[in-house]
Formats: sequence, C-alpha cells, structure tokens
Amino acid sequence: MSETEGGTADAVSTPAYSSPAKSLGDPGITPLSPSHIAKDSDANDAVEQSFLVVVAIDFGTTSSGYAYSFTKEPECIHVMRRWEGGDPGVSNQKTPTTILLTPERKFHSFGYAARDFYHDLDPNESKHWLYFEKFKMKLHTTGNLTMETDLTAANGKKVKALEIFAYALQFFKEQALKELSDQTGSEFENSEVRWVITVPAIWKQPAKQFMRQAAYKAGMATPENPEQLIIALEPEAASIYCRKLRLHQMIDLSSKAPVNGYNASDTVGAGFTQAKEHVRRNRQSRTFLVENVIGEIWSELEEGDRYIVVDSGGGTVDLTVHQIRLPEGHLKELYKATGGPHGSVGVDYEFEKLLCKIFGEDFIEQFKIKRPAAWVDLMIAFESRKRAAAPDRTNPLNITLPFSFIDYYKKFRGHSVEHALRKSNVDFVKWSSQGMLRMSPDAMNALFKPTIDQIIQHLSDLFEKPEVTNVKFLFLVGGFAEAPLLQQAVQNAFGSKCRIIIPQDVGLTILKGAVLFGLDPAVIKVRRSPLTYGVGVLNRFVEGKHPPEKLLVKDGTRWCTDVFDKFISADQSVALGETVSRSYTPAKPSQFVIVINIYSSEQDNVSFITEPGVKKCGTLRLDLTGTDTLVPTRREIKTLMQFGDTEIKAMAIDVATSKSVKAGIDFLNY
Repeated sequence: MSETEGGTADAVSTPAYSSPAKSLGDPGITPLSPSHIAKDSDANDAVEQSFLVVVAIDFGTTSSGYAYSFTKEPECIHVMRRWEGGDPGVSNQKTPTTILLTPERKFHSFGYAARDFYHDLDPNESKHWLYFEKFKMKLHTTGNLTMETDLTAANGKKVKALEIFAYALQFFKEQALKELSDQTGSEFENSEVRWVITVPAIWKQPAKQFMRQAAYKAGMATPENPEQLIIALEPEAASIYCRKLRLHQMIDLSSKAPVNGYNASDTVGAGFTQAKEHVRRNRQSRTFLVENVIGEIWSELEEGDRYIVVDSGGGTVDLTVHQIRLPEGHLKELYKATGGPHGSVGVDYEFEKLLCKIFGEDFIEQFKIKRPAAWVDLMIAFESRKRAAAPDRTNPLNITLPFSFIDYYKKFRGHSVEHALRKSNVDFVKWSSQGMLRMSPDAMNALFKPTIDQIIQHLSDLFEKPEVTNVKFLFLVGGFAEAPLLQQAVQNAFGSKCRIIIPQDVGLTILKGAVLFGLDPAVIKVRRSPLTYGVGVLNRFVEGKHPPEKLLVKDGTRWCTDVFDKFISADQSVALGETVSRSYTPAKPSQFVIVINIYSSEQDNVSFITEPGVKKCGTLRLDLTGTDTLVPTRREIKTLMQFGDTEIKAMAIDVATSKSVKAGIDFLNY
C-alpha cells in the first residue's frame, strides 16, 4: 500500500498545496510497512449518553418541521403541534422554510408568521426587511462552500448563510423545548435532548459539516459534545420508517388487491384522497404509534434483498439502494447515494419561465424586486393549484393574480394583463374575468414534465447498475411523492420491475424515520464512503517509477514527495464506527513536531496530493518535544481514521509515549 504506483502528476502543484516536505523545513512522514487495517470497534471511547427525548428536525427546502419521542416510550412519535397560519389546500403539519430578519438584521420570525408579516408590510417598508425562502438549495449548489458563504434576501441584500441556518435551527430548538416543557409541566433543558437533523444524502461533505456548524451556533450541541447531535441522511431516515409500515399505512401502486379499502383500478388520486382522510382523522392527535414490529411488507424481505428509497422533496431527489441484513434487519447501503436538484421547486421554476414568456422577463424581474411580498403571494397561489394537478384532471386550474401584479403590469407596460395573455401565443393559459390565470390541465402537467423526466431518467440509470439488479420494492417518499403525476410516471416506468410503495403520510416519513434513527443510531450498519481519503507522505525515491520533479534529497536520502497514501477509497463499504489505521515514522529521526496532512478526493485512484481535485481536509499536529530521549530510533506514529455517522475523526498516536492528538475532518476551513 505504501509503494504508491504513480504515473506523473500532470497538475502543476499550486501554491496552496505545494509540497509539504519542501515547506518550512518540515521533513514529513514516511510509511512504516506493512500498513494494516484495525477493525477495532472499541475505538468508540465516547460514552453512550442518555437523553430523555429525541427531537428530529426535517429542515426542508420548501417546508420544515420537527417530531419527537421520549426514550421511555419509543413507540410514540409526536409530530409538532399545529402552527399558526397555514394555506388553503396545504396540510399544516410542517411550516414553510421561510425566515424574516428586521432591517437591523435581527431574527424576527419563521414560517407562516414570517411570510404573513412580510406580506402585510407596506411595500415601501418591506424593501428594508430581509426575507429568505428556499435557501437550503444554496448548500447544494455552492461548489466551494465555506463559513463565509452568503445568501441573498428577497430585497437583494446579502447575509451570511451560517447565520440564517443558525437562526432557523435556533427557532426550532426553542419551539421544541417550549412544547416539551408544556407537555411535561416542567422546564426542559437542552442537555436532555438528542437532536437529529436530516440532510440529503447527495449533499457533499462540506454541506453536511455546515449543517453541524450551524447547529453548534444555534446552541443544540457543542464541538466538545458532538454526540448530542446526529446528522442523518434523509433517505436513510425514510428507509428506517418504511421498515415499520403496516399494510394499512401505505399505498401499493402495483397491487391489484384493494388497499385501504379501495381498488387499484380506481385512479391513484382517489386512493390518495382516502388515505389523506384517514390521516386527517388522526391529525388532531398528532401522535403516531410505531408498533415495535417489522411491518408486513418488510417481513416479505429476505436476507440480501434490495430495495430503493426515492426521496423526492422540494429541492433535491435522493436515490439510495439498501440491502437487508438479517437477523436484526440492519440496513446496508449498496450503492452510494445519487440524485440531483430535481425537487418540486423545479415545477415553480417552470411556472416562473411561463410567466416570463407571457409578461416578459424584464417585467417579472422588476416585479420580484419592487413587490417582493406580492410575488410570494403569487407563488403561494400557484403552490395550492400545483397540488391539485393530477393525471386524469379535466377541468382547468385557476391561479389568482395579486392585484398589485395587475396594477404594476399596467404601469410598467401601458397595457393590461389580459392584452398580454391574448398577444402571448401561449394558448393553454387564458384570462378569466375574475382576475385569474386559467390553465388547462395539460398546461399544468407540462410544468411538471421536465422535473419528473429527470427523476425517471435518474432512476433508469440507477436500474442499469449491477448493484441494483433484482430490486424488490421501490419506496416513494418525501413531499413531492404526494404528486399523483410523479406517482403515475414512476409506476408506468418501473411498475413491471418492482413493487412501488408509498407510505401514507408521505411528507412526514423522513421526520418519523429520523426520530427512530435518533432512538437507535446503530440500525444503519454499512455506508459507502463518498470520497477517497489519505495522507500526504514521503516515499523512498525509485528511479524510473517516480516523476523526477518529486525528488527531494535530505541528509543524503532520496525521497519522493507529495505521495498520497490511501486510507479508504470512494465507494468502498465502511462499517459505522470502523477504524482504519496506518503507521508512519518521521522521515528524520531528530524531528519533534510531526505534521500529518489529510486529503480527500472524489477520484478512486490518487497517486499524489498535487493531482487535480485533491483537497486538504484535516491536519494532525503531534508535538513530541520534551518527551523522554529513550525513544526507539524508528519512532512509530500510528494514525487512525474512524468513519462515523456523517463525521470522520482522525487521531495520531506516538506509540512509544502514548501521546496523542485528535482532529475532525474539516471541509469548510481549508
């Protein structure tokens, strides 16, 4: 392993990653062969803490919510109490992910409250307030995310993303603690809560770390006590919940047998209305009982069976392939999470494009800036109609245009909205005399098409992979899974390959699964590493094998610098808590400060740390000055990397003196 077979590094080493060995007279480390992998799970020196309650937060692109369960009665999952506000035609279990800051940039409100307050402000005043929505997507789309990344408010002003995320999490923290205190009748302390925050599995490591930093800033946990917070992956949470499903809690699109007392020959949509009724009757209670059994559908799965979880939310679609490991029914991730930014927001974007086509892009851009609250109103009106779209719908959908839209358009263009519609050649959108846009069902379906096509394409690609042969079930979860158009498209494309199952309260699946995960984090046993990790080392220079520009001569020894010594490869299976260890020795015996730099790459085979795409993500600095001089000539420095939930911990130990140093892998500050 230590003799890295390396071709020449084409990349010219950039100053940021210049050869560590040539800088600062730091001679670096060299591998002690042979390197071995320790499978000691006892490296978990973290004492299992006991918490009274687990609170999970589903921080979504379009809507968010929390749920909790007391560890003494894990079979009861309570979904947060009803929120003030709410929209017609949209169920209220979650609140919109919107946040409002005062003109002084202080937190004002979140959710419906933020939206309604912002909306009621006088237009001249509202342009000084900072309103944010759908801001979670920024973490997915920003290539080089750091603690300094900005978000742009509706009025165009910029604020640090970390502050906004921390405000949002702090809001949920306070709401949850208040509800818990009211429920138990005594003041509830943050220290009694284990928090779980869900993130998309396809997020890159920096975004996952960013969420943790925001939670620390919000006071949910501290870097000294990181175990209090779990960052869970959304499809994994969904998967855990799907295991518990009973037959009356889901809709099997492919079954011909009656489910929920309706026949599969009825349209998908009708079954859903009934399922919704069933849920609504239980809504007031807000407590979901999760029976401590494996659900019927699950009992049909045997050792080694595979299923896919398609988590389609507001911003992203996440596809994860899991395999069952019996007897405990642990989950093993078979194929690293894939997906992309194909959430229901894509439908909103198509609607916006349609408006630009009718009224002109220049007007829409101006309107958004000059009348931001009215724009929000228009999108809310669209949202409730979007939820009414169905494959078999025949009557048109009406979308109310805010008065200020009609008024501002006339001022801007000098003619009426009605005139614009007539002249636009968009024949499937008409103007109705009640001041509404009237869309034919086909027009609405056309807005869904690009997003749904991308999801189907992604799934088709996934089904081609060898790891994804003979999949038994496909679970469709997440808020966008409520869309009958998406259900039908998935059923038509893949119904012949596997059974397609939709949990009933599909928008809350992730939230409930995240609570179950917090109660028993050990349920996910094996993940795929999304990156290749290794450290930068010196190897003895071999003529003809190593590129000449990597040659470094020190004290008569010829070294090859910048060698990437691999700990784990991208897409390799990693058991949770697994520790991988390597041993190194200082290249120069008299060296007392040992610096080990950790690097990551999305590529599988990396030979040198100077190659494109290799990023530094951690440093272990071991200072051995003042240690006893009776140290063996070849000092052994053992380096361990432990692959945890979404975090990775690294540690270096000087074997002779047991002196050690720890570091977390950091993707945001390098």
